[in-house]
Amino acid sequence: MPSIRNIAVGLPVKDGHVLLSESFDRVRDLRFHRAVGGGIEFGETAAAALRREFREELDVTLDDVQLLGVIENIFEFEGAPGHEYAHVFAVRSAELDDVPLDAALVVLDEGSPVRWVPVDTEVPVFPAGVMRLVHGEDT
Repeated sequence: MPSIRNIAVGLPVKDGHVLLSESFDRVRDLRFHRAVGGGIEFGETAAAALRREFREELDVTLDDVQLLGVIENIFEFEGAPGHEYAHVFAVRSAELDDVPLDAALVVLDEGSPVRWVPVDTEVPVFPAGVMRLVHGEDT
Protein backbone atom coordinates (compact mmCIF):
# COMPACT_ATOMS: atom_id res chain seq x y z
CA MET A 1 0.00 0.00 0.00
CA PRO A 2 1.39 3.43 -0.88
CA SER A 3 2.13 5.78 1.99
CA ILE A 4 1.38 9.42 2.69
CA ARG A 5 4.42 11.62 2.13
CA ASN A 6 5.29 14.73 4.15
CA ILE A 7 7.02 17.42 2.12
CA ALA A 8 8.20 20.99 2.60
CA VAL A 9 7.99 23.49 -0.26
CA GLY A 10 9.05 27.11 -0.54
CA LEU A 11 7.64 30.03 -2.45
CA PRO A 12 10.22 32.74 -3.17
CA VAL A 13 8.42 35.82 -4.52
CA LYS A 14 10.04 38.66 -6.47
CA ASP A 15 8.43 41.52 -8.38
CA GLY A 16 5.09 39.75 -8.87
CA HIS A 17 6.73 36.42 -9.75
CA VAL A 18 7.19 33.17 -7.83
CA LEU A 19 10.02 30.69 -8.40
CA LEU A 20 8.59 27.33 -9.54
CA SER A 21 9.80 24.17 -11.24
CA GLU A 22 8.24 23.11 -14.53
CA SER A 23 7.05 19.59 -15.25
CA PHE A 24 4.87 17.57 -17.59
CA ASP A 25 2.46 14.68 -17.02
CA ARG A 26 2.51 12.55 -20.19
CA VAL A 27 -0.58 10.56 -19.21
CA ARG A 28 -2.74 13.69 -18.86
CA ASP A 29 -0.80 15.68 -21.49
CA LEU A 30 -0.51 18.43 -18.88
CA ARG A 31 2.23 21.03 -18.45
CA PHE A 32 2.32 22.36 -14.88
CA HIS A 33 4.43 24.13 -12.29
CA ARG A 34 5.38 22.81 -8.87
CA ALA A 35 6.66 24.55 -5.77
CA VAL A 36 10.34 23.81 -5.07
CA GLY A 37 11.07 21.47 -2.17
CA GLY A 38 10.95 17.84 -1.21
CA GLY A 39 10.55 15.18 1.41
CA ILE A 40 10.90 15.67 5.15
CA GLU A 41 13.22 13.06 6.62
CA PHE A 42 12.57 11.29 9.94
CA GLY A 43 13.68 13.52 12.83
CA GLU A 44 13.92 16.61 10.61
CA THR A 45 11.69 19.66 11.00
CA ALA A 46 9.80 20.89 7.96
CA ALA A 47 11.82 24.14 7.99
CA ALA A 48 15.12 22.24 8.15
CA ALA A 49 13.98 19.98 5.29
CA LEU A 50 13.11 23.01 3.19
CA ARG A 51 16.53 24.60 3.78
CA ARG A 52 18.22 21.28 2.87
CA GLU A 53 16.11 20.84 -0.27
CA PHE A 54 16.87 24.34 -1.57
CA ARG A 55 20.58 23.67 -0.98
CA GLU A 56 20.43 20.28 -2.74
CA GLU A 57 18.17 21.33 -5.60
CA LEU A 58 19.28 24.90 -6.37
CA ASP A 59 22.50 25.31 -4.35
CA VAL A 60 21.10 28.35 -2.51
CA THR A 61 20.80 29.27 1.14
CA LEU A 62 17.46 30.44 2.50
CA ASP A 63 17.77 33.46 4.78
CA ASP A 64 14.23 33.31 6.17
CA VAL A 65 11.40 30.76 6.13
CA GLN A 66 7.87 31.42 7.39
CA LEU A 67 5.19 28.74 7.43
CA LEU A 68 2.14 29.83 5.42
CA GLY A 69 0.12 26.67 5.93
CA VAL A 70 -0.17 22.93 5.41
CA ILE A 71 -2.02 21.54 2.40
CA GLU A 72 -3.27 17.98 1.98
CA ASN A 73 -2.68 17.02 -1.63
CA ILE A 74 -4.29 13.89 -3.10
CA PHE A 75 -3.33 13.64 -6.74
CA GLU A 76 -2.40 11.51 -9.72
CA PHE A 77 0.86 11.84 -11.67
CA GLU A 78 1.76 9.76 -14.71
CA GLY A 79 -1.22 7.52 -13.89
CA ALA A 80 -0.08 6.71 -10.33
CA PRO A 81 -1.90 7.93 -7.21
CA GLY A 82 -0.14 10.18 -4.71
CA HIS A 83 -0.97 11.59 -1.30
CA GLU A 84 1.10 14.18 0.54
CA TYR A 85 0.98 16.81 3.23
CA ALA A 86 2.80 19.88 1.97
CA HIS A 87 4.21 22.31 4.52
CA VAL A 88 4.23 25.53 2.50
CA PHE A 89 6.68 28.29 3.38
CA ALA A 90 7.27 31.85 2.26
CA VAL A 91 11.03 32.09 1.79
CA ARG A 92 13.62 34.80 1.37
CA SER A 93 17.09 34.35 -0.08
CA ALA A 94 19.56 37.04 -1.04
CA GLU A 95 20.98 34.57 -3.56
CA LEU A 96 17.59 34.17 -5.25
CA ASP A 97 16.97 37.92 -5.13
CA ASP A 98 20.01 38.23 -7.41
CA VAL A 99 18.55 35.82 -10.00
CA PRO A 100 17.05 37.83 -12.90
CA LEU A 101 13.38 37.27 -13.75
CA ASP A 102 14.33 35.90 -17.18
CA ALA A 103 16.85 33.38 -15.84
CA ALA A 104 16.35 29.64 -16.27
CA LEU A 105 17.67 27.51 -13.40
CA VAL A 106 17.77 23.72 -13.21
CA VAL A 107 17.05 21.39 -10.29
CA LEU A 108 20.51 19.94 -9.71
CA ASP A 109 19.48 16.40 -8.73
CA GLU A 110 16.91 15.81 -11.51
CA GLY A 111 17.26 18.44 -14.23
CA SER A 112 13.78 20.04 -14.10
CA PRO A 113 13.73 23.66 -15.26
CA VAL A 114 13.02 26.31 -12.59
CA ARG A 115 11.78 29.77 -13.54
CA TRP A 116 10.25 32.94 -12.17
CA VAL A 117 6.56 32.63 -13.09
CA PRO A 118 4.00 35.46 -12.79
CA VAL A 119 1.87 34.93 -9.66
CA ASP A 120 -1.26 35.19 -11.85
CA THR A 121 -0.17 32.34 -14.16
CA GLU A 122 -2.87 30.33 -15.91
CA VAL A 123 -0.66 27.20 -15.85
CA PRO A 124 -1.68 24.83 -13.02
CA VAL A 125 0.54 25.05 -9.93
CA PHE A 126 0.89 22.13 -7.53
CA PRO A 127 0.44 21.22 -4.78
CA ALA A 128 -3.06 22.55 -5.42
CA GLY A 129 -3.71 25.55 -3.22
CA VAL A 130 -0.17 26.93 -2.90
CA MET A 131 -0.95 29.99 -5.01
CA ARG A 132 -3.84 30.89 -2.71
CA LEU A 133 -1.27 30.99 0.09
CA VAL A 134 0.95 33.29 -2.00
CA HIS A 135 -2.05 35.60 -2.36
CA GLY A 136 -2.78 35.40 1.38
CA GLU A 137 -6.03 33.47 0.95
CA ASP A 138 -7.14 30.52 3.07
CA THR A 139 -6.84 27.13 1.41
